[in-house]
Amino acid sequence: MNSPPARGVRPLFRPRSLGLIGRGRSGFSPGREVLAGVTVGLIALPLALALGIASIPAGAETPLPAPALGIITAIIAGFLISVLGGSNIQIGGPTAAFVPIVLLIVSEHGYSGLILATMMAGAILVIMGLTRMGTLIKFIPWPVTSGFTTGIAVAIMVSQLPDFLGVAGAEPVPREFQEKIPWLAAHLGEIDLRSFGLAAACVAVILLWPRLKLRFIPGSIVAMVGATVFVAVSGWGDEGAVATIGSRFGAGAIPSSLPVPHFPEWNFDLIRSLIGPATAIALLGAIESLLSAVVADGLSGERHDSNTELIAQGVANLVCPFFGGLPATGAIARTSANYNNGGRTPLAGVVHAATLLAIVLVAAKWAVFIPMAAMSAVLVVVALRMGEWHEMRRLPRMPRSDAAVLLTTFSLTVVFDLVVAVEVGMVLAAVLFIKRVSETTEVGRVTSEDMLERPEHIAQGKDIPPDVLVYRIFGPFLFGAAEKMEDALARVDEWPRVLILRLHLVTAMDATGMNALESVVERMKNRGSTVILSGIHQQPLQMLRKAGFIEVIGRENFCATFDDALARATSIPQVSP
Repeated sequence: MNSPPARGVRPLFRPRSLGLIGRGRSGFSPGREVLAGVTVGLIALPLALALGIASIPAGAETPLPAPALGIITAIIAGFLISVLGGSNIQIGGPTAAFVPIVLLIVSEHGYSGLILATMMAGAILVIMGLTRMGTLIKFIPWPVTSGFTTGIAVAIMVSQLPDFLGVAGAEPVPREFQEKIPWLAAHLGEIDLRSFGLAAACVAVILLWPRLKLRFIPGSIVAMVGATVFVAVSGWGDEGAVATIGSRFGAGAIPSSLPVPHFPEWNFDLIRSLIGPATAIALLGAIESLLSAVVADGLSGERHDSNTELIAQGVANLVCPFFGGLPATGAIARTSANYNNGGRTPLAGVVHAATLLAIVLVAAKWAVFIPMAAMSAVLVVVALRMGEWHEMRRLPRMPRSDAAVLLTTFSLTVVFDLVVAVEVGMVLAAVLFIKRVSETTEVGRVTSEDMLERPEHIAQGKDIPPDVLVYRIFGPFLFGAAEKMEDALARVDEWPRVLILRLHLVTAMDATGMNALESVVERMKNRGSTVILSGIHQQPLQMLRKAGFIEVIGRENFCATFDDALARATSIPQVSP
């Protein structure tokens, strides 16, 4: 008789369509799930429209108008990822991270190249999931992911400036960053104040709306509907002063039904030329979906199945191209909104897709009146929120090697493209990893007085209070090992009053290790708990000091020995709930 799987682990690629309601946490409420799904669907609507528009360069031949591509992707991918995925609350669809790579593929290989590259990426993701490579994605160092995430945010904001400012030159906007900036500078005198004012007002509404605590009405929907009504009442759209989806893409910009599936054209030469871009889509999709799933785990307290999640992402990217969709992955903001509005099972994700489908079937004819300035405002806010700007401010306090990797990946993403950025960033990170590990090797003379651990470091026979949890990290705490601490703490049933991390066997730490440590400290503080570090060596201590992290933990929580750490843990008063 086979033993049952471990808690939180599901068999690889088990379809969820038969268990959408039964797989959540206790206290499942169908009404709450439906309400969460409808709310997330409303949040996804302007994002899907804006991402479809931003992903397709002007003049590109596509079977559907650009706004429709985003909506179709959100519907199909959102449904498949919720039904088949490895996270109960993950919401999938088009995301801003794909915009630069999609623009590159369509510009160089046409829309047929994008469809083929998306399907190739889907096949790669399925293979990665079936071969259980989901955990390997976590080995990508944090400076690389932070660098290209912020680079993508900058690239998106720059790409939206023409619509945000209402600039429309006689010639098309250049795709390359180094050409786009001079083009924008040359056309600054043509800024349309009506479009600019409308876009700025939409940004203000989206950013300030959460202060009203009206969680069930997304700020992006309020801004988009308000801008559309204002343009219609003022007559700006009729005068042609403010571009709309209808004036840009025609009356049929949003179809009133799902398109008929079709198989894309392909040949071996095209497949060969798309291997690099397809791999970039797969890698980016895997990274973003698993990061989103980790965020979902932190919100819900559950554990996702990374391999099942990769297979679901792959299936979504294999199916969407048949209907004219874009690359899709898990969306962090929509996933967070799903949980915050009551979503606890995949049913909410299915309702989110159904909500978008209902909007397409019922209200498609009204979407043509949406101003392009409002769409650009939505994407500018998305870019502002996805960029890790706080990490850029911390650059002077990072180790120079990690800062170099982050800046290199960021610059290559902005100036060139994501494919080059990820490749170069990974190579740099690997070289620096080898260098750093070699630097941590120590050779010392052994005498008859040496001991593996001094008595004050030994835990055996010492009284550890029941509400104190002790973990020991052995070896360099670098980007290849940082995830192990997250995995170890994720298996804890109840968070302790005090967490003691024994670091006397850690010889080196990098930015990814420090980032993982910071995440643990923040989570403990949010629960009213304390983290104590014992026996920390010079290199990790200097790194934490340079980053200003000593004050975050508290100087009193740095202890020289395990005995000192136990004494400190005992002295900390218990915080009443």
